[in-house]
Amino acid sequence: MQTSIALLQTPHSGYHWDGSRRRFFEGWYYRVTLPDVGQTFAFMYSIEDPIGGQPHSGGGAQILGPNDEYLCRTFANVDQFWGWPQALGLGHWRYATAQRPAKFLDPAAFDQTVQEGYQATATWHQGKLQDPGTGLAARWQYQIEPVYGWGAPTQPQQSTAGWLSQLQIFEPGWQILMAHGWASGWIEWQGQRYAFSQAPAYGEKNWGGAFPEKWFWFNCNAFDQQPDLALTAGGGRRQVLGWMEAVAMVGIHYQGQFYEFVPWNGQVSWQIEPWGHWYMQAETAEYQVELIGTTDLPGTPLRAPTHEGLAFCCRDTMRGQLTLKLRKKGDRVPFLQATSSLCGLEVGGGPWLETWISR
Repeated sequence: MQTSIALLQTPHSGYHWDGSRRRFFEGWYYRVTLPDVGQTFAFMYSIEDPIGGQPHSGGGAQILGPNDEYLCRTFANVDQFWGWPQALGLGHWRYATAQRPAKFLDPAAFDQTVQEGYQATATWHQGKLQDPGTGLAARWQYQIEPVYGWGAPTQPQQSTAGWLSQLQIFEPGWQILMAHGWASGWIEWQGQRYAFSQAPAYGEKNWGGAFPEKWFWFNCNAFDQQPDLALTAGGGRRQVLGWMEAVAMVGIHYQGQFYEFVPWNGQVSWQIEPWGHWYMQAETAEYQVELIGTTDLPGTPLRAPTHEGLAFCCRDTMRGQLTLKLRKKGDRVPFLQATSSLCGLEVGGGPWLETWISR
């Protein structure tokens, strides 16, 4: 098991902060989907200006829960955040007992000594949050079994933004940590416990000193009748060596194969409305893909790191409708056609005043 996890570790899995005083953020995203009840839990963690003493120094933990309900807590003390530099591992908390150096804790010790917070690795995720203003509370503990990282599982794993992302010329960086995996454990939300075994799980991260002006995102690994299928797609206006570019990609893991559609191997186009409708089309020399995401739900505003600190600047739903069609170039009939009603859909930045079309 440990060998397979090591083989699936992606580039950029470790914590990126180099100890400098420059403006910096890093964010992580963990998700578990429960198809039997038609719900999803998405956990979003962030740390800003970890040097401390800066206007926006601190961390945040957000959960998008059942029916797109929302819980957010902040952690002002950057000294109680930790991150592993060479592998996926992070945590942030307030102690219930005497403070100790922040590091990964035995799960039982975490329960006994941490008042509020979280810890997460490639194979374990646990935490507890409570909003004293609303009374909204959550607790969770579950194990993770990675299936796909980012790339073919028998090959070295890839940087989501390509090999140039090793040079940190893109701001922000973006990395899919685990395109698909299985989660087993439990999550409590407002006193209701959701126990699960082999539930679809996902993870990604971003980091840097600048922030995208505008972005969109599709993500799903809970398809109807397709347990071995995972999609992540998205695009945005990002900074590259001081100038802005619009870029997008589609990545599909299916039956042990990885289908990647990126600017350096083909063409990607999109038509994204301010809310409610997402459309992408992409092709390489061998394959073509079409994605249609829709929702009639209002979505939930979420916070993200910005130049002014953690602020509401994006909108999500975890209950989007998705149709995916993947075909060989020149074929009329797709060899893969899949649907889901549990797709994550997001728009961010902006302002979004009209449909964003790019070819």
